[in-house]
Amino acid sequence: MSSGLGFVHQCSNPLIALRSPRHSIPIPARGLIVSRGVACRLKALKSVPNSDTVVVADESYGRKEVISVNPRLYDYLLANTREPKILRELREETATRHGSQMQGYSSLAVALVLPEGGQLVACERDAKSLEVAQRYYDRAGVSEKVIVKHGLAADTLKSLVQNGEASSYDFAFVDAEKKMYQDYFELLLQLVRVGGVIVMDNVLWHGRVADPLINDSKTISIRNFNRKLMEDDRVSISMVPIGDGMTICRKR
Repeated sequence: MSSGLGFVHQCSNPLIALRSPRHSIPIPARGLIVSRGVACRLKALKSVPNSDTVVVADESYGRKEVISVNPRLYDYLLANTREPKILRELREETATRHGSQMQGYSSLAVALVLPEGGQLVACERDAKSLEVAQRYYDRAGVSEKVIVKHGLAADTLKSLVQNGEASSYDFAFVDAEKKMYQDYFELLLQLVRVGGVIVMDNVLWHGRVADPLINDSKTISIRNFNRKLMEDDRVSISMVPIGDGMTICRKR
């Protein structure tokens, strides 16, 4: 799972799978939650055209405030995000290429934080994307941590299962062909250990999944996948509105 590396064509398969040296990631046993008191009041605000932020409160949802991210707020987020120099250079290089709206650098970001002995399997079917990705792996000094699989991601995942690698991966990230999401998920569920995490990207699909008037094949595929995931008791899930929407799945 890897085309989330640098420049990614729309037809590419950005999938990433990783495992730590001991095939496990320690989970802290302590926690802390800081919040406002439950008795505090939320003001009912309406969306304001041309405002920096849009805040909506709805009685049917407990007057929960929802903030939409507009260009000005997005620029602020970028200005207050820590980004390693090598990732910034990769992003800036690929931004000038055709299809740059599909760019991603997830595999390099993951490889940079892998511990010694950790391993990342990156699946990509686009040779040009791989050339850029491998060049940046070398520059970042993480090439030894990354195993690149050039070809269809589904074929690679099936081969990993057949090679006896089931339940040996800690984490998987999917940003690939939307019509194949259910197939990828089923294969990854075999490869990820109990307690491991699978992250599915683009689950909100630019908001199209919530529009009943939009029924193209990709939107329907994601909509159907989201519905099946809701009913899947093999995983604990959390859908979060980060980027184009992500669902974090923890294997039970």
